[in-house]
Amino acid sequence: MTQHARLVERVRHELKFRVAKVVKSERITPKMARITLTSEDFDSFVSLAYDDHCKVFFPEAGASDFPVPARGENGLVFPDGMRPEARDYTPRHYDNGAKTLTLDFVLHGDGPASGWAEAAKPGDTIGVGGPRGSFVVRGDYDWYLLVGDETALPAISRRLEELPRETRAIAVIEVSDNSEIQAIAAPQGAEIHWLSREGAEPGDSEKLLGAVQGLQLPDGPGYVFIAGESGMSKAVRKHMVDDRGHNPDWIKAASYWKSGSEDFDDGHAH
Repeated sequence: MTQHARLVERVRHELKFRVAKVVKSERITPKMARITLTSEDFDSFVSLAYDDHCKVFFPEAGASDFPVPARGENGLVFPDGMRPEARDYTPRHYDNGAKTLTLDFVLHGDGPASGWAEAAKPGDTIGVGGPRGSFVVRGDYDWYLLVGDETALPAISRRLEELPRETRAIAVIEVSDNSEIQAIAAPQGAEIHWLSREGAEPGDSEKLLGAVQGLQLPDGPGYVFIAGESGMSKAVRKHMVDDRGHNPDWIKAASYWKSGSEDFDDGHAH
């Protein structure tokens, strides 16, 4: 495999909006809810990459029907201009045959998404838009490094589960405490380093950065995925490029949220 064969390709998808119903709601850890949705339209749902995101629209409290938007020049247009609250989530798993989509929600106690997920029960209705596109990693790498906090855990877990079983993979994942550690069907021999904040508030970039700085990484070409708090993602990317000389084309650093900013939105939110 030549270096030129290693690239990230953007694949665009037709913009679709689907009204879905909850079929299952479970707690996989005390602060992570897994919600399984169903819709007749999920037979055409497409998500080609582990870090895709679909926009999830939350109903108003007490609403029984969900407004169906029209497709406009700049995206979805809701009736009377009443656009519901929305956040972006990683498709954790989907099954076109069963017409289901599974999403994991961090329960952090505030906001429309966390509040909805905490109370979600079978029969509840929700709106799902997209994904509008996928960034697909092409080519073979000798190893993969996946770094993130709990907001990146759905993407990291999906990546580990989808990698070939012989792949060399290293994951560094920060969670609030040890009760948030999840079982992941990772490749055999994968290294998963769980970092507990021991109940401390999230947003300290030094914890994940320090753990990555202490890693002995394999030789050869490797792909790096970093996601979570904005300052952390930038700091870990800078370390990989400036200190380790890693090829910046083989790194994706995503900012899912920003410490101290309630309204931060770069296209991802968990």
